[in-house]
Amino acid sequence: MQPPVSFLQKARGVLQIFRPELPAAAGVCVLLGEVLALGAAPPLPTLGLGFACGFLLSGSALITNDYFDLEVDRINAPQRPLPAGILTPSEVMALGLVAALLGLAAAAAFSPLALGLSLIIWLLGFLYNWRLKAAGLWGNLVVATSVGITFVLGGMAVGRPWSPTVWIFALIALVFDLAEEIAGDAMDAEGDRKRASRSLALVYGRATALRISGALFGLVVALTLLPWGALGLAYRIPILLTDLLFAFFVIRLLRSRTPAEGRSTMRALYLSGSLGLLAFLIGSLAAS
Repeated sequence: MQPPVSFLQKARGVLQIFRPELPAAAGVCVLLGEVLALGAAPPLPTLGLGFACGFLLSGSALITNDYFDLEVDRINAPQRPLPAGILTPSEVMALGLVAALLGLAAAAAFSPLALGLSLIIWLLGFLYNWRLKAAGLWGNLVVATSVGITFVLGGMAVGRPWSPTVWIFALIALVFDLAEEIAGDAMDAEGDRKRASRSLALVYGRATALRISGALFGLVVALTLLPWGALGLAYRIPILLTDLLFAFFVIRLLRSRTPAEGRSTMRALYLSGSLGLLAFLIGSLAAS
């Protein structure tokens, strides 16, 4: 019989299931969408609400992902809070719904259109977690689209959703996340067989899926050069360093031999991209 779970264990479980560095990256994407659309820093409340909206909607998607992935995680990640018994399924779903409602409330403070787009982002994430994870490439495209839209949400929050620079960054985020999703499926192939997934890794093999992912990461690097002339040193310096890190970690990803090694490298890729965007955001805010 499993011993009772303490309050401290529950708190750690909530933090672990939230994976705060990932929602924080989504919040930064919304902030960048605001700054890119305006060409300057918006008012502080707008920045705060934008970050909260991206953070909470992304957090909700990650939380409900663990809810629907319970059986697969018993194989792929038995140490996660839900399969480990630290949190119950009802607690996880309640936490995901609360995060979603708070994120939508933040979006509603901007405009009905921002609320509508935020609802679409949340629904795409929920639909992916619920039904589309086994759909292979189509499921990957759904979740990648929901990530790219965060930049458009930032533009919409400041009343300029059609800014060309915002859409370039949305495309960069979409392709980056698509590459990550395909690589992630390659690492999770053993558990994905349990739900009869049509992932590229299971259909065409792990090596092929990783090569496709690597090619997409290469496309990300090429796309980062598109705004080169429109943006100053605040963009060029961090993005150059980020692209070099991408190249290094993509090579490591292609050479990875175990799922654990691949996941560690994917985390490094995600953190490299997040830190590059954060450095650009800070530089842009400092210069405005």
